[in-house]
Amino acid sequence: MAASINTALTLASGLTFPNRLVKAAMTEGLADSRNRVTEAHVTLYRRWAEGGLGGIITGNVQIDRDHLEQVGNVVIGPKLSNEELDGFARWAEAAKSHGAALVMQVSHAGRQTPKLVNPRPAAPSPVALGLPGGQFGSPRAMTADEIAAVIEGFGRAAHVAQKTGFDGIQVHAAHGYLLSSFLSPLANRREDQWGGPLENRARLLIACVKEAKIAGGAGFSVSVKLNSADFQKGGFSFDDCLGVIDLLNTLGVDFVEISGGNYEQPRMMDQEGLQPVFEAPVSASTRAREAYFLNYAKAVQDRAKMPLMVTGGFRTVAAMNDALAAGEADLIGLGRPLCVDTAAPGRLLSGQQDALEQWETRLRIGPGLLGPHSPIKLVKALNGFGAMSWYYQQIKRLAAGGEVDEKLGVLSAFLANQKAEAAAAKAWRAAAP
Repeated sequence: MAASINTALTLASGLTFPNRLVKAAMTEGLADSRNRVTEAHVTLYRRWAEGGLGGIITGNVQIDRDHLEQVGNVVIGPKLSNEELDGFARWAEAAKSHGAALVMQVSHAGRQTPKLVNPRPAAPSPVALGLPGGQFGSPRAMTADEIAAVIEGFGRAAHVAQKTGFDGIQVHAAHGYLLSSFLSPLANRREDQWGGPLENRARLLIACVKEAKIAGGAGFSVSVKLNSADFQKGGFSFDDCLGVIDLLNTLGVDFVEISGGNYEQPRMMDQEGLQPVFEAPVSASTRAREAYFLNYAKAVQDRAKMPLMVTGGFRTVAAMNDALAAGEADLIGLGRPLCVDTAAPGRLLSGQQDALEQWETRLRIGPGLLGPHSPIKLVKALNGFGAMSWYYQQIKRLAAGGEVDEKLGVLSAFLANQKAEAAAAKAWRAAAP
């Protein structure tokens, strides 16, 4: 019988997803000034759990306090107190309270660390982001010792996740963060064992996966989030993606989530960056038009020995079930809809075909700050960050026990997010050890 969104899936590690709907990772920004789990995490994830999801992947938990995606990230540092471990345990308990499998996404922001966190972030090479506005500092090339510390950090995170009740971790190697930038020929111009041919550029990712599997132990799930492409000329290509899949096939990875883009080319948000999107889709279909990366996932399936999760754009039960039945995806990732409708998964599972279409029709956040085709580079960049800010604000409302504000404007959300980030950064610096 063909799989559907209601079908359970058991992975190689033994972890079972009771259905195929998975909350994809989204940044929460809810940690306190010392980057610890808070009651807001517990409230938010309990609400998501109540919606009927088969799996939940957390927002990115960082391994280095000096390299955050934003100051509200949770961090697993070298030493955690019993109180901090208890915070992780309460987070896990809430997220698993209605039967969902729980995976912690683990990351290092690399050169996409905001300047207010670190003006000189570590990166594979000193190649700055091609974005206006001065939000990001000038990256510096990592030393061998720093690279070794990253590998150790992913292992440490796996150990903490396993110890506190999480079912697995997802190694974040997409969207331009550190492991993703090592994979990219544009960002990685090293001439040592970590740069050059794909085997070298993928060396850090492979080492982190191996370390996480050792630290997590038998029965602990280790998965990877990987770009189908960066969609930048000279960047990480779809052929590179297939090459990395070949390498991951040998490691016993539980599943791979296919995504795409980075801050410079934010295709994961279904938006275009400052430069035209490079690399045409490998195929086109109705389902592929609904789900951003489904066209790539089908080609990946021909190479992958592990299940695939596809996130971004799915809106109808029919498209989800068709993708599962056709072997184009094994898990369906949901992101932005869950920021405004935590109960949507249950309605999808009960057969309401238009459960997300109704949400999308009702809710329009607009094309951005000043229109979709503005020639002004700064405004074009702000459009993408404005849309992300809108969803951040809704997440925070849900985490506070409130309801979403459908009438919130993108510009208002962006300004509110910038103000909150500045205040959080001030408190974060004051709490620095």
